[in-house]
Amino acid sequence: MADDSNNTPEAAPHSAEVFSGDDFIVTTGANQGDTLDMAAEAVAGDIYHLSRAAVARTLLLQRPEAGGVPMRMAAGSAFGAAGDAVRLMQRMTLMAPDGDATELLVLEHKKVGAEPGILVLPLSPMQPRIDYTLLRIEDDPEAVRLSDIICVSFGAGTLISLSDGRQVPIETLRPGDRILTRDHGPQPLAWLGRATLRGIGSFAPVVITSGTMGNDGDLVVSQHHRIFIYQRRPSTLTETPELLVPARHLVDDEKVLLRPGGFVDYYSLAFDRHEIVYAQGIPCESLMITEATVARLPESLAADIRARFPAMSQVQHYGQEASKRLLDTLGRGAIFQSRPPDEPR
Repeated sequence: MADDSNNTPEAAPHSAEVFSGDDFIVTTGANQGDTLDMAAEAVAGDIYHLSRAAVARTLLLQRPEAGGVPMRMAAGSAFGAAGDAVRLMQRMTLMAPDGDATELLVLEHKKVGAEPGILVLPLSPMQPRIDYTLLRIEDDPEAVRLSDIICVSFGAGTLISLSDGRQVPIETLRPGDRILTRDHGPQPLAWLGRATLRGIGSFAPVVITSGTMGNDGDLVVSQHHRIFIYQRRPSTLTETPELLVPARHLVDDEKVLLRPGGFVDYYSLAFDRHEIVYAQGIPCESLMITEATVARLPESLAADIRARFPAMSQVQHYGQEASKRLLDTLGRGAIFQSRPPDEPR
């Protein structure tokens, strides 16, 4: 694992929003009535609910020294005390009723003078009182580190449209370069970050193959990266013709693929506000700078962003978030053909 960014200061403690194991309750299955904190062994097929009263709280982790094991809590965490050991135990994959997969990292919190507790870090948003069926459990997932959670990124080689009409590989950009944005014209790039991750699980890239959305060449993005879609024909199923669609919801195993394996160089772009830029000609979001999104980034990148954007309060670009269920209803064929007349090719 390697990550770097421009002018990166000394890394601050890594921050993540986590739940207590008591917040996850088995409503049906072998462990019915138990919480994740109580279940002796998770069983595939069990159905979990996130409690309506559940509140995500901040976990701060010290950056371990070389070879440092285990991770340690930093001062200011909502759980336990500074110096408490934290160990990554499992990665659990669950499925929501709409077929959308959600991954959880299960952490053991070794409290001083007390029995160990369980903390749970969802890798994508979860809703309370929704049935989540446990599909599989990975014990001691060596390839996952908390500091490796990256959310909105483009693969190396992605061509980004500049204000003068040129398209250049994302890795050649520098802060200050003027990028073409959909709504505000040419805007200076404020920040460029890079992380190299193993392309497995949540970090496997999505590939939108050449021509699928008018793109000249494949577009490679992270799974949570949202694509901007403009529907030429209004639908009664949507509140607005403008949609923001997570790339993983577009996967159909024909034109849009999940490509696991190897290592992926991911790049993130940020501006003074949340923007829509053009990548391989496809409109896509920039990194939205808020505490929730930045908490998912590798720690050195997150520290750099916090130094560059101290307010941490960008407002999302206008557009309806599209769920997998909505895309299944609309049909991906129609989505792939959606493009406003003024979009560049």
